[in-house]
Parts: sequence; C-alpha cells; structure tokens
Amino acid sequence: MNKVRVLLADDQEEILARVRTVLDKDFEVVGAVRNGREAVTVVCRLHPEVVVMDISVPILNGLEAVFELGSNPRAKIVFLTLYEDHDFIEAAFSAGASAYVVKSDLLNLPSTIREVLAGGTYISPSILPRNREGDL
Repeated sequence: MNKVRVLLADDQEEILARVRTVLDKDFEVVGAVRNGREAVTVVCRLHPEVVVMDISVPILNGLEAVFELGSNPRAKIVFLTLYEDHDFIEAAFSAGASAYVVKSDLLNLPSTIREVLAGGTYISPSILPRNREGDL
C-alpha cells in the first residue's frame, strides 16, 4: 500500500525535523522546503497529496504560497503555525486550507491529515472559540 505523500514547508530546521519524526511512520515525507516560493515549485514538481505549511515562511509567506497553489486541487493544505489569531485562521481557510494546527498540537498532525484526506476540516481545539458562562 502506498503511503500518502506529504511536503513540509517551514523555515526552522528543528520544526521540520520534529514534523518529519511525527509523520514518518504513517506518511511519505517527499520533501522539506524553507520558504513559500520553494513550496510552490516543489508542489508543482512532486504533486504531494498534502502540504504542511507554516504561515510565516520567507519569500512568499504561507498564505501567499497557498493562493498561488489554488490551481492545484489535488494537494490538501494543512497550516502548522504558532499563530492563534482568528484573522489568520480565516485567511488560511479562505486561501484553501483544510486544517489549521498550532505547533503545540503537533502530535495530532497524523490524525489531522487523515481527517482532511477523508474530506473533513480541522482547527486545533485550543484556538476554537469557547462558550462563556451563560452562553448557550
């Protein structure tokens, strides 16, 4: 059985190594790039099923890179980022993301990828709006 092909995009080598470690058992990591321009180029060349992208990569940020990839309907986009701002979440999904994962939720990345491949979406629970006391 062929493993799902995943491309990683983050400008921090330590993060790339950690993500690769988390994914290597269940997925085929076909590459790791350090900026958004490389991500666009490599996606067009390798055709991964999933791209795990940080928002704050150089040259083209992750959102800009995903907008450029808009014509590649095959790749599911999973943002993996430190940003917990709801404006970023909205921008990510507007750009075409299927998931928005904060880096502290990294261990849930394999199940997140399976969820988006099955047609679902995902947002890290730590950043979902919480009901205030008295709200229904």
